[in-house]
Amino acid sequence: SFAAMGKKQHSKDKLYIIPSEYGRDWGGYKKQNLALPFKALPFYCCGLSLSPFDDPVCTKEGIVFDASRILAYIKKYKRNPVNAKPLSAGDLIPLKFHKNAAGEYHCPVTFKVFTDRSTIVANAKSGHVYA
Repeated sequence: SFAAMGKKQHSKDKLYIIPSEYGRDWGGYKKQNLALPFKALPFYCCGLSLSPFDDPVCTKEGIVFDASRILAYIKKYKRNPVNAKPLSAGDLIPLKFHKNAAGEYHCPVTFKVFTDRSTIVANAKSGHVYA
């Protein structure tokens, strides 16, 4: 026989919600998200001052700093401000970023403009930065 469409005896299509569903989805106390969401620093910003750099240098880990700010910090604390590992001025690699006519940082080989999603690589010997 043909079964009519509609509600069956064991159907979960209720026209109401039960108290546990209400508490789970809408009402009641919810745990607060205490941890702030992680947001990566833009590639053109100093890891210490969080502002755009003028004279970029980086560590072996790839953390970019403004030379004037990090040298003053190293002189006083002798540590990397991001990961607290020992750091000296000799450990820093001067970086050479290239800009296009519009003033945007770009790869000198492919001429692709760097974005926050770009994979950026620096040559430790020359300091040139590539995508």
